[in-house]
Amino acid sequence: MELDKIRSEFPILKNKTYLNSCSLGALSLRSMSHLEEFQKIWNDWGASAWYNTWGNVIEELRGRVSTFLNIQPGELAFLPSTSTALSVIAESVSYRKRNKVICTELDFPTLAFQWAVKPDIELVVLPSIDGIHIDPQQFADAVDEKTAFIATSHVFYTTGYIQDIEVLADIAHKSGAFLLIDGYQAPGQIPVDLKNSLVDFYTAGSLKWLCGGPGLSYLYVRNELIETMQPRITSWFASRDQFDFQLDQFEPHQDSRRFEMGTPALPTIYTALGGQKCIDEVGIEKIHNRNIYLREYLIDSLLQLGLDLTIAEDPTSRSAIVMIKSDHPERIVAKLSEKDVILDNRPGHVRVSPHFYNTTDDLDHLINCWPT
Repeated sequence: MELDKIRSEFPILKNKTYLNSCSLGALSLRSMSHLEEFQKIWNDWGASAWYNTWGNVIEELRGRVSTFLNIQPGELAFLPSTSTALSVIAESVSYRKRNKVICTELDFPTLAFQWAVKPDIELVVLPSIDGIHIDPQQFADAVDEKTAFIATSHVFYTTGYIQDIEVLADIAHKSGAFLLIDGYQAPGQIPVDLKNSLVDFYTAGSLKWLCGGPGLSYLYVRNELIETMQPRITSWFASRDQFDFQLDQFEPHQDSRRFEMGTPALPTIYTALGGQKCIDEVGIEKIHNRNIYLREYLIDSLLQLGLDLTIAEDPTSRSAIVMIKSDHPERIVAKLSEKDVILDNRPGHVRVSPHFYNTTDDLDHLINCWPT
């Protein structure tokens, strides 16, 4: 990898040791220039830009992300957040015969909250025996003929553990349940092939490892399911004939656009396109290999420093999220910030997340600055 060239694309790296990509990916010059292009078009065309430019940019991004995830463009919807994407799916199925949803204690709260607020839903939250992962057998033991969804994460934000979503799909489908995966911590740092995963629903977004910024989420719905789903929350962008403005005639799109919720955040469409181009040009396989190298280098360095980690025992189940145990993680993060080292904290842990644009010098600097 041409690291100097790659690093020059991300201005924050000039002044900061940035190791927090699992919270927010670094902003690229490409994204900045795309945002300037959006502003120029807005000034030149105003609302007319919808018809001669902006719609095309939306579809360019849809095409790039679809190729990246190995799906068809018609299987991808754009929504303002993962919370919205999850809500749309949660409101697209009947729970009359199946009212059980299975999540885990390691999932991001938003995932379970979708069903926790529904009084008719039996929400099962699987515990983690080791605080790192969930054994697939736990899902197999919990699922039954009443299960509507297994709803869980591809990569746990709490531990960085990578779940085998193909195994989970098999468990769900054997009982007639759907598999819904919150993938926000996966695309951009590990390869994701949704076509061959048998996942029914998958959410992702531009905020983190795809370096595209906040305000945009991606929702994949398996092609065979799209027309069987009738969302009970919707918008004019979900309408096949949205510019007819007929209040008494709603006909949804035949593809995943039927799940979209209102006018997309165009500034993020543009920055996400810039970030996706950066990711595509380097290539996810190279990025993944680079992240493995950085992760293992970091883990070895932290262990040599005598720190306790919450990580998977099997390296193949580790992502580039490294969790360091701490009684006062917020204090460590604050002290390191004073030295221009940017991390994050979660309950009981300092969270470090190097990405392909980081170097071993960044990691050495983190170790040398670690508070004693």
